[in-house]
Amino acid sequence: MGFRLPGIVHAKKNQAPSKSLDVPKGYFAVYVGESKKKRFVIPVSYLNQSSFQDLLSLAEEEFGYDHPMGGITIPCSEDAFLDLTSGFSV
Repeated sequence: MGFRLPGIVHAKKNQAPSKSLDVPKGYFAVYVGESKKKRFVIPVSYLNQSSFQDLLSLAEEEFGYDHPMGGITIPCSEDAFLDLTSGFSV
């Protein structure tokens, strides 16, 4: 049993590696997780949230600006990311 969070587009299973065309206008891809990374496509409006900006600062400290997966890698657990973003309005 699962639930969907409004504003987050989950990547489809068994999908070929992401290309920039897979991301709708007004969204961007992030990779979240500690060992196995899961891809989320989230609205650019999340960039206005101070708590999301804190996550981006952590990503910059840990990974710099080199993100070989094609999207930003967020250094937190998937559960923590979902808890944080569930409170954001789109």
